[in-house]
Amino acid sequence: MNSPIMIACAHGTSNAQGAAEVNALRAAIAELRPGLDVREAYVDVQQPDLVDVVAGLPEGEPAVVVPLLLSVGYHVKVDIARAVKSRPGSAAAAPLGPDPRLAQLLDQRLREAGTTDNDVIVLAAAGSSNPNAAVSVEELLGQLQQLRSNRMVAAYGASAQPSVPDAVAMLREELAGGAGAGESAGAVDVGGRVVIASYLLAPGFFHDQLAKAGADVVTEPLLPSPTLAEIALDRYDAAVAKMNETPAEAAPPGPAPAPAEAPDAGSQDAQQGGLFKAVRRFVTKYFPR
Repeated sequence: MNSPIMIACAHGTSNAQGAAEVNALRAAIAELRPGLDVREAYVDVQQPDLVDVVAGLPEGEPAVVVPLLLSVGYHVKVDIARAVKSRPGSAAAAPLGPDPRLAQLLDQRLREAGTTDNDVIVLAAAGSSNPNAAVSVEELLGQLQQLRSNRMVAAYGASAQPSVPDAVAMLREELAGGAGAGESAGAVDVGGRVVIASYLLAPGFFHDQLAKAGADVVTEPLLPSPTLAEIALDRYDAAVAKMNETPAEAAPPGPAPAPAEAPDAGSQDAQQGGLFKAVRRFVTKYFPR
């Protein structure tokens, strides 16, 4: 049986470099899994649109939509969910983040940018109106904090608070010894820099905005990196495994039928009770007290 088609669905961008990076990610996925049919789709800006790609799938062919997105948000919960629901035999995988491997990649980008222990870090995500997206980013922040001792806060490019410029301003005030500095703020060493860790896949509108947020350093986006292709395939495999679950595996197990030679507990109790009564009647009749 052929593997389900993978629809590697990205947000879409008008940035030529960003689009090229995402296409290279799809190529890396296909290279890691020879024979897998990896198809292109987007939820915004670019074509082909996800709805059209799903509608054009060969009849009877199963498919898994893998979001090339870093957190659960509107596009995952609404756009991708609707597209999958419109076609029986399709499923949606989880987004790429959060994942400890992404935290390791962010740590690598911070080291590449020359980040020191005295610097403070803004983990900058795109943002979403879906509160689950912020939960995902906070989880990733916790994973990054396990790798670095820096003072860190999460911030967003849109639709969530704090905004990246606000977070940069707050940390700069802390570095200057202003309001909020000290132990309650993480005991930041004066003299460090404000560094934005770009929690974005590729260059594009949101990454361009980071350069305007007032930080001293902005790291490069996550791509290019083979890590993203590995995570995408892990998400695909998990979704395929769930699709292949039998009803017995997917549903809670029901009561097993009792073997013919072994009556159930209720029958045994009834039989034992009847035998006891018969013995008691025999003893009472022939051996009266």
